[in-house]
Amino acid sequence: MADAVLEQTVDHEAAVAGRRRFWSRVLIYGLLAIFSLVYIVPLFVVVFNSFRDLPEISRNGLIAIPQSFRLDAWPQAWDTYCIGGACEGMKRYFFNSLMMTIPATIISTALGMINGYILSKWRFRGSEVLFTCMLLGVFMPGQISLLPWAFLLGKIGLNNSVYGLILVHVIQGLSFTTLFCRNYYVNIPDDLIKAARIDGAGFWRIFWKIVLPLSPPILIVTVIWQFTGIWNEYLFGVVLNSGAQQPITAALVALSTGGTNVRVFDVMSAAVLIGALPPLLVYFFGGKYFVRGLTQGAIK
Repeated sequence: MADAVLEQTVDHEAAVAGRRRFWSRVLIYGLLAIFSLVYIVPLFVVVFNSFRDLPEISRNGLIAIPQSFRLDAWPQAWDTYCIGGACEGMKRYFFNSLMMTIPATIISTALGMINGYILSKWRFRGSEVLFTCMLLGVFMPGQISLLPWAFLLGKIGLNNSVYGLILVHVIQGLSFTTLFCRNYYVNIPDDLIKAARIDGAGFWRIFWKIVLPLSPPILIVTVIWQFTGIWNEYLFGVVLNSGAQQPITAALVALSTGGTNVRVFDVMSAAVLIGALPPLLVYFFGGKYFVRGLTQGAIK
């Protein structure tokens, strides 16, 4: 009798615990679904409006299911719409951003790898102090360096040019790339480096033959971080450059705050998607490698 009562009590407690787990999961997944909708609804609104014409948007509002499917806004946003007096659409500014982002990403990543390699495997007196000083750039707001950069670019003749922005983003990104690579290379066994040095390998041979083949995870992390950060950066692009030399982020703001009271929401939506496409593609193809690289020592 006692055993039967005990068994019923255990079954009842298990059932209660099961119901609690069920409702806790319902609550957690419900909250996650709500947060997901909050983030994804603006994307759907922009995508839908890029395929609607302006009369339909004016008639049905910004948030509505498209009644028609039109591509007229895309060529206008890319090639013919007037921004700040220049009727060239997003094309010029898109290529400005490409010309700025790709070289700056490659150079800053390469320099960060070399810095991280030196600071982790070729330590010298004061290397930790130097690394600490470089880390200050991670926490330093970009606004602090605006005036020094404007003065320097004017002195060397790179003001209001894409090449000046490349230099700015290479230097501004060195703190992050050095941090990522240094923390990753610390996990490479020192015995590998010592054995290579005993065998007569020098600085660059060790880098090319040992360190670089072990670097793909952190390379992917650093490239994605730098590419998206530089592409989406607005402050330097709008302050240091003007007119046709600005990146696409500045052009998008100029498009949305133009001097006219008429808002062409279809063209604006298409322009926003054009500007967002490269970072989205980078994350789409490299997102899983990005997470994998972070878990392998990119950030501790």
